[in-house]
Amino acid sequence: MPVRVLVVDDEPMVCAHLRTILDASGELAVVGTAGDGAEAVELAVRHRPDVVLLDLRMPGVDGFAALPALVDTGARVVVLTTFDADDAVLRALGAGASGFLLKSTDPGDLVRLVRVAADGHSVLSPEATARLVGASAETSRARAGAAERLAVLTGRETEVVAAVGAGLSNAEIGARLFLSEATVKGYVSTAMRKLDCDNRTQVGLLAHAAGIAP
Repeated sequence: MPVRVLVVDDEPMVCAHLRTILDASGELAVVGTAGDGAEAVELAVRHRPDVVLLDLRMPGVDGFAALPALVDTGARVVVLTTFDADDAVLRALGAGASGFLLKSTDPGDLVRLVRVAADGHSVLSPEATARLVGASAETSRARAGAAERLAVLTGRETEVVAAVGAGLSNAEIGARLFLSEATVKGYVSTAMRKLDCDNRTQVGLLAHAAGIAP
């Protein structure tokens, strides 16, 4: 069964562009498009998508207002962002978003990352992540603090955390490090506990802040 996707953006051209890319993959199916948060929640309840691609800044009911209700439907909500929306992305992650992607993400990467989100993993746009972390580092010396936090990890745990920061799923990390998926899941859980992180997104951002993620 293809992954069911709901696209939410107030720009019809953006919705049409994303629908074309996702439907053409053969792995994903766009079950609807919405122009604001209210319509998004209505369609999410009706169609029960696996993943919602959500713009945050829309007239009427915006993405922030709709986010909690969308998360409550069981969908994985991935924020669609631009380079000028750093604070908005951080707010959305704190409200339950599973990750964020640039609207200009390469089509092949977009399809792959939507599937990663559907599998229950966080997705982090490398370009946007680098910008977010860079802005944070300028104001709070985040790199030094992040590296200090990561010092509690073993070498293998650090490798896994770096791979999480690269946006890889557990299966992809296992293939890269020659580990079973279950073993990777255990490493991720241990790293989250040691680092006092609530989710994979926080782990990934920490890896970028410390400079260990590609």
